[in-house]
Amino acid sequence: MTKERTLVLSVDRDDDIGWKAKIESPVVGRQECLKAADGLALADPEDSDVNAIFSAVKIYDELIAKGEDAVVAVIAGNHLHMIEGDRKIAATLDDVIKATQPTSCILVSDGAEDEFVVPIIQSRIPVASIRRVIVNQMPNLEGTYYILKKLLDDPKVSRVVFVPLGLAMLLYASAYILGYPGTATIIVVGVIGMYLLYKGFGLDEVIHGVINALRASMSRGKFSFVTYSTTIVLVVIGFTIGFFTVLNYYAADNSLGVLLYVMSFIYGAILWLIVAGLVTSLGVITDVYINERENLVKVVVFPFFVTAIGLILYGASTYILAVSSVSGFPIGPSSAGIYIVYSTLFGLACAIAGVVVQYVLAKRAAEAQKEAIIETI
Repeated sequence: MTKERTLVLSVDRDDDIGWKAKIESPVVGRQECLKAADGLALADPEDSDVNAIFSAVKIYDELIAKGEDAVVAVIAGNHLHMIEGDRKIAATLDDVIKATQPTSCILVSDGAEDEFVVPIIQSRIPVASIRRVIVNQMPNLEGTYYILKKLLDDPKVSRVVFVPLGLAMLLYASAYILGYPGTATIIVVGVIGMYLLYKGFGLDEVIHGVINALRASMSRGKFSFVTYSTTIVLVVIGFTIGFFTVLNYYAADNSLGVLLYVMSFIYGAILWLIVAGLVTSLGVITDVYINERENLVKVVVFPFFVTAIGLILYGASTYILAVSSVSGFPIGPSSAGIYIVYSTLFGLACAIAGVVVQYVLAKRAAEAQKEAIIETI
């Protein structure tokens, strides 16, 4: 019969012990956890994780006093990137479980944020109890001000709050000085709207992933480093041209609706974005062909799909702007139908060609694998 052992686990999801106290997780054992709590308390006496760690040690002592077999540990995530932090928590927890061999877990949390990791923990060990440690605060205006001040001092919060507001104010002031007070409001609202969509759709994590891929390709000497760098330049150029296209049509007629402004942005930027996608695809395919040829089937379709989507968007934006009789648009309504028909047909042809190429390569790879198995036998 397996002896019962309880893991008393304190989770510091935003890695305050690493960020502030320079303590690497995992921290296992009563004395080590107390040292970690002391180190964090000296670095930041007001951090709630200090109380969570002490609470975990207290629960551990209570279990030991009752004669139960227990072990206490602290694991941490990442201070700035929650997805990477949760992956780190999962990997660290696996190491702790392997080293201590517990049968159940008591999770000690300092707030609702840490409880996002409950599914990760439950997928690896049964959670017998969850203890939330809440620090008592003075319920007055001074205490509320102090809490808000501490919250805004956190770099994770300050970047979300101050950066968009500062950028919006700077753009408003610049447009006002240049003599476009009406345009200034549109710019500010547009920037804030794009930022909200950027955060809402999780594009910050996507961009962080691109930066990590860029670093990895540079450190490993991959060809994709060059293409990634080129892609960034092309995307910036595309967005800049798209933005100025919107301003040009707004200056000619400020009564256009949101749809037409979006279409004018796509019309100005899409060709540059198509080239950027093709350059990125070239780099990825080259690296995969050199280093991971068995995965070539998965990535060979990228340039075909990028071209297909780009052509269809270009045709749609051209058609909508032309038939809407936008002032200054170079293509007339009579020619717009030809643009959307041909761009759609070419786009679908590119997509079909990509699927065919992928199918042929997959078939050849399967045949080669089959022949290799036969030769082995």
